[in-house]
Amino acid sequence: MLYLKTLIIVVQLLSALGVIGLVLLQHGKGADMGAAFGSGASGSLFGATGSANFLSRTTGVLATIFFVTTLALTYLGSYKSKPSAGVLGEVPTAPVAASAASIPAAASLPVAASPASAPGQNVPK
Repeated sequence: MLYLKTLIIVVQLLSALGVIGLVLLQHGKGADMGAAFGSGASGSLFGATGSANFLSRTTGVLATIFFVTTLALTYLGSYKSKPSAGVLGEVPTAPVAASAASIPAAASLPVAASPASAPGQNVPK
């Protein structure tokens, strides 16, 4: 279980860094106006609008991976294991407390507090 959590955390960190990097690489809406006047975007690897589509789709995929890993970590963090049934198939129980009949009668009587140990006696006035 620990290896699974570690793997999910690593995938989540890589997807978060990927999203950050891809968002920083993308051009804003105003950058398209420069391409209309021949800034050389049509000669790029992806074409005039291919890089924007590729970057936005990759950002969406990485964001989806980030959200899925976040939900997986939430589920794994809230998982509570059930107690084992043991070898005999019974759920282990706590030992039974001693019955009231075995307690001596003198121990069940309330003890009067002595004047020296009464609360508030040692408080300076």
